[in-house]
Amino acid sequence: MLSARDPLPARPRRVAVAGVSGVGKTTLARRIAAVAGIPHTEIDALFHGPDWTPRPAFVDDVRALVARDTWVTEWQYSSARPLLAARADLLVWLDLPFWRVTLPRVVSRTLRRRLRAEQLWNGNLEPPLHTFFTDPEHIVRWSVSTRNTYRERIRVLRPDLPVVRLRSPREVERWLTGPMKDATG
Repeated sequence: MLSARDPLPARPRRVAVAGVSGVGKTTLARRIAAVAGIPHTEIDALFHGPDWTPRPAFVDDVRALVARDTWVTEWQYSSARPLLAARADLLVWLDLPFWRVTLPRVVSRTLRRRLRAEQLWNGNLEPPLHTFFTDPEHIVRWSVSTRNTYRERIRVLRPDLPVVRLRSPREVERWLTGPMKDATG
């Protein structure tokens, strides 16, 4: 496992960003894409169809994505993780303090999206706020219930896949302006 200060073993061309819901995977993936000059594909846009239904073509779309020479995307969805991990040459684990950083982020993002009626993938909107109490898969509840799953998921990855673990917003900035920039510059 690499830290925010460790040099990368090679210039990354295919990067997966891991972390619990709401931690900032998509934001970091976009920033990595900008620094590395490689395209970002938001995996949620591939997964969610209208009315939050999974798109039937999702796995085929992920296969097409990972077949490309360069990409950055979020490492999520059980059907996609193995495909992404098999082709990635770098996994970035965004492992920020949950109660102090991630939970406030996911709550504020969810509230902002709902109150502003921000359209998400394929015309979807955040569900009504009361669903936090009624839907066990509500994004905030999902984030809380799955917050400890990544340690095991990452532990069983292929041993030759470099993993950078970033544990604070400061480490994210340090890594983007240091090892990541150095590897791509």
